[in-house]
Amino acid sequence: MLRKYVAALVVLTVAITLAPPPAAAQSGDRTMPMRTPDGQPDVSGTFTFRTLTPFQRPARFEGRERLDPEEAAAFEASERVRLNRDLSDPERGAAGYRPRSEGGVLSYNEFWYERGIELTSDKRTSLIVDPPDGRLPPRTPEAVEAAAARRAHLEEHRYDSYENRSLADRCIMGFNSGPPMRSSAYNNNVMIFQSPGYVTIFNEMVHNARVIPIGDTAKPPFPQYAGVSRAHWEGETLVIETTQFRGGQSGGTGPNMHLVERLTRLDPDTVAYEFTVTDPTVYTAPYTVMMPFRRTDGPLFEYACHEGNYGLYGILAGARRLESLGRELRP
Repeated sequence: MLRKYVAALVVLTVAITLAPPPAAAQSGDRTMPMRTPDGQPDVSGTFTFRTLTPFQRPARFEGRERLDPEEAAAFEASERVRLNRDLSDPERGAAGYRPRSEGGVLSYNEFWYERGIELTSDKRTSLIVDPPDGRLPPRTPEAVEAAAARRAHLEEHRYDSYENRSLADRCIMGFNSGPPMRSSAYNNNVMIFQSPGYVTIFNEMVHNARVIPIGDTAKPPFPQYAGVSRAHWEGETLVIETTQFRGGQSGGTGPNMHLVERLTRLDPDTVAYEFTVTDPTVYTAPYTVMMPFRRTDGPLFEYACHEGNYGLYGILAGARRLESLGRELRP
């Protein structure tokens, strides 16, 4: 019954989304606020949030909120080279990648990546805007200790069971779809569509869809991987508050996270996306991120992950085979 209800809701939402837009939007008048057929601010569309702007401010830009045009161009060019898998050292892989075991190969070549080719238009040195240093706040001692314990357990038991693999390995959650969304290596695309009383955020990564009621409606009594979200309007801004996380989502914390996302239409081609993460059990202070959603004409493609989880089966079957041969299992 629930599946039928959700399917009907998605069909209704798509139908409303495809309805002709108001005259102001059709005419291309960039001075008029865009509105949905029922009169709400229009934040819908298909967008990309890829960018070369670092999530945290690099040490070399300490104290620099923005770069001048020449510095920005030089940084962008150097990043495009540094991250290019086709130009990387074949023994080490691209920056940030560990060497593969003997006989192994690197995963994707550069064709598959869509990190973006430039910084945000204001040439910021970090997507984090608060704290002012552009860095994540320090973690609490308890969070550091718990993370170390999880890593140690994972190193010892990562091949024991599928339950010991990450949510990304298991194709349950993506590494950039969140919530909150974060620019990453690929699949930085999202479709937002609105219907009366709802907004739906559909990510290309792991085809994660959040159907979010607008208004103070009842919440389920259980946590979810993507949390439980409710939205409301503050002027032209759609504000989405999310709690009741099960843990494991991208964005960085866990079940105690309180997430506030803000979506504001800036012009026909751009929606401003801002989010604030508060989790006193993990971070010593909240942090806020700002990044643009830029309209894209490209479709969202199915993210098949490792179709049917055969990749996960291969990982565990390979481990059992190595164990039968008495060989060491490597991380």
